[in-house]
Amino acid sequence: MKVLLIEDEHALSDEIVNFLAKLQYDYETAYTVKSATALLAERYFDVILLDLGLPDGDGLEILKSVKMDQSDSIVIILSAKGDINHRINGLELGADDYLSKPFSLAELHARIQAIIRRKFGTNGNVFQIGEFTVDMVARMVSCKDNQISLYRKEFDILSYLILNKNRPLTRGQLYEHVWGDLSISNGDSNYIDVHIKNIRKKLALHATVEWLESVRGIGYKVNISK
Repeated sequence: MKVLLIEDEHALSDEIVNFLAKLQYDYETAYTVKSATALLAERYFDVILLDLGLPDGDGLEILKSVKMDQSDSIVIILSAKGDINHRINGLELGADDYLSKPFSLAELHARIQAIIRRKFGTNGNVFQIGEFTVDMVARMVSCKDNQISLYRKEFDILSYLILNKNRPLTRGQLYEHVWGDLSISNGDSNYIDVHIKNIRKKLALHATVEWLESVRGIGYKVNISK
């Protein structure tokens, strides 16, 4: 899960990124419209935490750009502005949620998870795939009470395939989600193939992984009908 925090209050920004690090999220920070725009031009982000009152412009302009170029990204507005009009404007422009400062970091995490569940049509954070249990919040994979150790990128790939169950994802989509690089094309890298091979190898030590399928000419998918 890649997060972009756009927040010009350095103390609050530090508090949030420390919290994100504990949750094992990959993150980038920006303090201005200019720096945020540069990052968004280079990388894809699953979640964007957006302050409206930035020193060099209005955060709503960033929101407009995100909804044009990275429409799948989750955007949560973080703002001290209590004016109902700002909230309405942000939601009408496509923001997924709105938190007024001050807010609880636990609530922020709960809002992110709720939006992910709604976006992907899931009812919880724990998935049963074949004989494996995958806990998205704890970032744990287990099989018959045996915990399976996956590297961060391996878990990110597997969890994204699970969230998009039964939907083939290209190598480019997986690379973009995990590494955030918008310039990669589907055939430019075998990183995904190597990681999928390692995931299968680790899981196959415990049970069959026929549900983790290769889709010829496209990429990979998790088939939950198996």
